[in-house]
Amino acid sequence: MPSNQPDQMRAILESVRTIALVGASEKTHRPSHEVMEFMQEHGYRVIPVNPRLAGQKLLGETVYADIASLPEPVDMVELFLAPERTDAVIDQAIELKVPVIWMQIGVINEVGAAKAEAAGLTVVMDKCPKQEISRQGIPAIGSDL
Repeated sequence: MPSNQPDQMRAILESVRTIALVGASEKTHRPSHEVMEFMQEHGYRVIPVNPRLAGQKLLGETVYADIASLPEPVDMVELFLAPERTDAVIDQAIELKVPVIWMQIGVINEVGAAKAEAAGLTVVMDKCPKQEISRQGIPAIGSDL
């Protein structure tokens, strides 16, 4: 069962530090770009993942083709993908033992979520971390609030 309760999401957002954002976009009007920028401003390290942009820079970070190509472990994989495109990323996250998979608003994959949870990963589905940070008043990482 996805960890979609406010206290569960708060605990996740207070514990993760490095996030792979799958489906990152260079287009500033796209939600994935806006969320990446917000999360960076809030103190998270956000590594963009998009095979089309691999090797380029986006908001100061190198873009990678997939999460298996990342040069370091991440605490969370955030999915900005059509639900039918999430299975391969979920499988990679399980293989890499990424602790959290967060599926954005509209990204619903019940089978993939159940598979990830059965492998011991925490899953949030159909939610936006940017909205949850704002809604719950979660302070920026490293702030004294």
